[in-house]
Amino acid sequence: METQWRDDQPIYLQLQDRIKSMILDGSLAEGEALPSVRKVAAQFQVNPMTVMKSYQLLVDDGLVEKRRGRGMFCTEGARSRLLEQEKLHFISEEWPRIVDRMRRLGIAPEHLLAILSKEKKE
Repeated sequence: METQWRDDQPIYLQLQDRIKSMILDGSLAEGEALPSVRKVAAQFQVNPMTVMKSYQLLVDDGLVEKRRGRGMFCTEGARSRLLEQEKLHFISEEWPRIVDRMRRLGIAPEHLLAILSKEKKE
């Protein structure tokens, strides 16, 4: 994980997003332990409470589970649940803004499909 933080979002949310990305791309497998709170805090030079807050959000989402005395672990089915959540978020939140921008710029969907088709051939 990169160590630069953006100013537009709290660090705990950025850390949560990074862990979600790791789950989605498979670099954090289901059943695998997350790094300890202390290790992450030291690595990124952040307060352990910041890391704990990120981890708790992941627990609340059902993507991570606490195992008493053992740490935090990625839950079974986390990737598929997260993938569905991200698809729903994209379709309901991001896609309408993209469609609106395309309309304002006069970009036809066919034009984008032609570009995509051309990229696949290359």
